[in-house]
Amino acid sequence: MPRKDERRLRIGVLGCGPIAQAAHFESCTKARNADLFAICDVADDLRARMAATHAPAKSYADYDAMLADPEVEAVIVATSDAFHVPAALKALAAGKHVLCEKPLGVAVEEVEDLARTVARSGLVLQVGHMKRFDAGLQAAKAFVDDGMGQRLALKAWYCDSTHRYPMTDAVQPLIVTSRNARRPAGDPKADKRRYFMLAHGCHLVDVARYFAGDIVEVDARLSERFGAYCWFVDVAFADGTLGHLDLTVAVRMDWHEGFQIYGENGSILGKTFNPWYYKTSEVDIFHEADGTTRRVLGADGHFYRRQVEGFADVILDGAPMTGASAADGVASVRAMVAIARSAETRRPVRLDQVEGAV
Repeated sequence: MPRKDERRLRIGVLGCGPIAQAAHFESCTKARNADLFAICDVADDLRARMAATHAPAKSYADYDAMLADPEVEAVIVATSDAFHVPAALKALAAGKHVLCEKPLGVAVEEVEDLARTVARSGLVLQVGHMKRFDAGLQAAKAFVDDGMGQRLALKAWYCDSTHRYPMTDAVQPLIVTSRNARRPAGDPKADKRRYFMLAHGCHLVDVARYFAGDIVEVDARLSERFGAYCWFVDVAFADGTLGHLDLTVAVRMDWHEGFQIYGENGSILGKTFNPWYYKTSEVDIFHEADGTTRRVLGADGHFYRRQVEGFADVILDGAPMTGASAADGVASVRAMVAIARSAETRRPVRLDQVEGAV
């Protein structure tokens, strides 16, 4: 566990559900420059158990009360997708910085409104695309920016596995649930197309944008067979890079996630593991100049903790934002909406022409 800095960001976590239990409580506790200062959930039984387990300084049943606490400096929004934007807006209005779980929201209009509010507030909002804190991806990004020269093409894939739950159940903490938890209207998982795009597609889109920049157009095909969903998406990037994205849920094999990037001065091949293994991606970077392939070890694979530390560095020290910004969150939602519309119409869709929800 890293040694704690003297000055640490006091974070309140909204929501005591699965993502908070599996990632955010531990990350705030272990972060060198942050503390799990407060937790908040309407479910009394769940909140009490999490308070006993993780020992925050304070716990709240009411979100407004936590936001009114002057000692809380920042909030992690760890709720269902439908609550992300309203919770983030409330936090900004209360003068709190925000780390919002991905996706930033579920509709173009609401995330654009949120981004405008962030710009006016002068506060930090970071989207929880934790893969940007994977040391393997960071090494690839450094080569893309400083050594690759012009990009030619990018391929990326995110293929969930039918075997993911037996594998993740072996490494995750026991997830505690409550009948009193607040849930969105209806069942967010009932519409599989929408759920899989929001839950998994946002990761794939953000990784592609992290490496290749803005997406201007998508041309998507969707196949649904034997309970599996497969999106193949041809992507046009603003700089002329060709792209292809593969989102498949679920493959009949091991977890299959990674990327390839072809460039002027070299190429990159990356393999990413199930996130709950906390294992840095294996990324091989080929340098054309000397014919060598190099790979960073990335011994610290706790990208959820690294995400919190990066967030706190921006707020406490004025460090550059290395995580996903509000603008990145908007672009991700736009891309997901465009992919959904393209798959429905079987026609290419420009991102600047989409509106509505995923």
